[in-house]
Formats: sequence, structure tokens, C-alpha cells
Amino acid sequence: MARSIATNSTVELNELLDFVRPRHRMLVVTSRSDGRPQVSPVSGGVDAEGRIVISSYPGRAKTRNAERNPQVSVCVISDDWDGPWVQVDGDAEVLHMPEAADGLVDYFRCIAGEHSDWDEYRDAMKIQNKSLLRITPTRWGPIATGGFPADVAARLDS
Repeated sequence: MARSIATNSTVELNELLDFVRPRHRMLVVTSRSDGRPQVSPVSGGVDAEGRIVISSYPGRAKTRNAERNPQVSVCVISDDWDGPWVQVDGDAEVLHMPEAADGLVDYFRCIAGEHSDWDEYRDAMKIQNKSLLRITPTRWGPIATGGFPADVAARLDS
């Protein structure tokens, strides 16, 4: 039985964004005040300017951490657990209401499409006092898949 071989595909920014756009399951990694990582599972998307966008609240650790230290990482994973993934490092910008309103509309659109009533959506975001993290990719690893290293797979198959 042939073994699944791990892959790593180096990509340019446009290919990275094409990979991320349909994938909305992410782990965002920020730095706590003591320097240790804070990892948060989130839903995210890619806005029209090529930034990863994540909705949050002002009091959440990821939001406070990104305001203090905007260098963050995002691990974008596929819906299928064994699917491809990528780590994206970038600089975060944090917006709070009311400045976050238009960006939250973009966030919704890139994840779920059009809303039936944008005024209602904006009102809900205002009532919830939502925040928005916009992460500009500065570096990224290869798009990777799990599996055996090729040399190990060959030994196991022989």
C-alpha cells in the first residue's frame, strides 16, 4: 500500500491568497505580554486588499495582544483535517467600532457572501462593539500537506 507523502509547495503572494480565500478555519497566534504565544481558533477571510481579516472583540486576548505587538501568525487549515495548510506571518492592524464597521462588512462578504440587510448587520456589529484584525502578510511558509517524508515512505513500501 502506497504511503501518503508530505508535500511543501512554495508559492507567491497571489497563490497564497488564492489558497487562503476558500479556507476560513484558522489559528491566530499573538504574543502575550510575557512573550509566550496566545493561540486562538478563529474564522477568517481575505479582504479585497489581500489582508487576512478576523472579527473579534476589544477585550479578547488576541485583540489586546495584537494592539501591543502587531507581529502575528495565522495557521490556515483546510476543512478536511488531512488537507493542506499554511502558516502566514504578518503585521496586524486592529480597528474598533465605529472605524471597524466597513471592514466588518468586508469580513462578512469574504466568508459568507452578501447579507440580506447591511444596515441591520452594521447595527448588530455596533451593538456587539466588534473589532477587526487586518493582517498584512509579510512572509509565509510553503503550503504543506501531512504524510511521511518521501524516504521513509519508500522504506515502508519496500
